[in-house]
Amino acid sequence: MTTYVLVPGFWLDGSAWDAVAADLRSRGHAVTAVELGHAPGDTAESHVDDVLAALVPAGEPVVLVGHSGGGPVCAAAAERARDRVAHLVFVDTGPLPDGTAQIDFNPPEVQERIRGAIEEHGTGQPMPSREELTAIGSSTDGIPDAVFDDVRARSLVEPAGAVLTGVRRGEPDPTLPKTVVACSFAPDQVRPLIDEGVPGFAEMGGPEWSFVALPTGHWPMFSEPEKLAAVLGALS
Repeated sequence: MTTYVLVPGFWLDGSAWDAVAADLRSRGHAVTAVELGHAPGDTAESHVDDVLAALVPAGEPVVLVGHSGGGPVCAAAAERARDRVAHLVFVDTGPLPDGTAQIDFNPPEVQERIRGAIEEHGTGQPMPSREELTAIGSSTDGIPDAVFDDVRARSLVEPAGAVLTGVRRGEPDPTLPKTVVACSFAPDQVRPLIDEGVPGFAEMGGPEWSFVALPTGHWPMFSEPEKLAAVLGALS
């Protein structure tokens, strides 16, 4: 049995992982879905604390899985609790350099849209519409309309501090296996970015990194939950 700790991306709570978690549990694994804080004062750093709280030092080290905006948070958590993590998994995401905010990983026109949404709301960024997500490069391919509508209806406002601030990075451990589940991009698109030293990709060039293709949109827990669970299960 392997223990999986699943961390959602922006706007999602732990229930985003329900289908994946149920599949993994049916395979005999233990699963914890982390609830990240969504109070107005929460930040990327407080989200790291949320993940660390889930890494209770009991039993065997876990497979730590971060989706989208949860990926950089998991990278920092794994560096601070290395003894608690056996495998680090990035679902359609990756680590970011020290202090780099999620918004910084977007082109200027997308940053402008995001800042405008935060300013209009006041304390954070509400989940965009399907059309808006497509416009900012977050593919919703494969998600049935009814499922997307339900997800958005239950979505949480992402605190401004989680969008606009980064996390403190430690020293990545080259002995920790790291896997990228590539959904809205292909693994062979990553190598040139690694070679060019593009932030968010540069550190993926080490031998501890592997890539698994799961072609779908950016939200595989909704579009391909069984296939995602199978990929994660194969890492145990």
